[in-house]
Amino acid sequence: MPVDIFFQNLKFDEQGLIPAVVQNSRTKEILTLAYMNVESLTRTLQTGQTWFWSRSRKELWHKGETSGNFQNVVDIRIDCDGDALVVLVAPEGPACHLGEDTCFHRQLQETEYQLLQKSVSLVNQSSLELGILLDELYRLIEDRKQKRPEGSYTTYLFNAGLDKILKKVGEESAETIIAAKNPSTQQMASEISDLLYHLLVLMSERDVRLEDIFNELKQRAGKAAERKY
Repeated sequence: MPVDIFFQNLKFDEQGLIPAVVQNSRTKEILTLAYMNVESLTRTLQTGQTWFWSRSRKELWHKGETSGNFQNVVDIRIDCDGDALVVLVAPEGPACHLGEDTCFHRQLQETEYQLLQKSVSLVNQSSLELGILLDELYRLIEDRKQKRPEGSYTTYLFNAGLDKILKKVGEESAETIIAAKNPSTQQMASEISDLLYHLLVLMSERDVRLEDIFNELKQRAGKAAERKY
């Protein structure tokens, strides 16, 4: 495959990175998960050894440059969506900085695994997805707050200021109360959704994060358990 077509098939994220799963070509053991940008992937193709982008140091790094534990590339595969790579290598030493052959050398004990299974089974899937959705919405609102794109309702609220946001929270609260007096659960769900959105905008305006709400509710839940509610 020509190099230009190879890169055209890849989908780098908003930071210009793509995850690369490094796998031992002989044993098929997964050695590490790292990230590449265009430059590190190009260096990898040119040298035949793995180069990555360090997200913590914000710089390019050549695996084995200081340790001598180079990874000689045997093959590179693209996943079906083009947003991840598998890099098959012949390693010249341990992949992990702790001296282990693989970065995935830590294993859960059976009791730990059973506890994880139990805790996961107690989580309602819809509740979990709602939490993820609220987090994504909050991140979007924060992005609107920073960039203020034209034509965005969220931009309008931030530009209008705190009093306007508070007014909308009050209006949506009243509409939620009215909807609760009617038999339609769909209408009530719609009004609650509007209220939640405006509450998230208010939180962003006042620099209150979802983590703050989580910690407060967690603390209250603990106190409620102590009181045997």
